Amino acid sequence: MNDQQPSDSKKFVGNLKNGIWLFGLSSWVFGITDRSIASFADGYLSALDLTQLFTAATFFVAWLFLKPTSRV
Repeated sequence: MNDQQPSDSKKFVGNLKNGIWLFGLSSWVFGITDRSIASFADGYLSALDLTQLFTAATFFVAWLFLKPTSRV
C-alpha cells in the first residue's frame, strides 16, 4: 500500500505541471494575438507596439523551453 503512494503523488504532480504549462501556453498565445490585433488596428506600428510584441514573443519562447518532461 505504501509503494502505491509515491507513484500516485508523482503522477499527480506531473499532471499538475503539464496542466499549468498548457494553461500558460494558451495564455501566451492569447496575449500575443491580442497585442498583435491592438498594434495593427490603427494602421501603423509605433516603437512601443514593437517593444511590447518583442517582449511578449521572447517570454513565449522562454515558456516553450519550460515544458515539463515526463519521467514515467
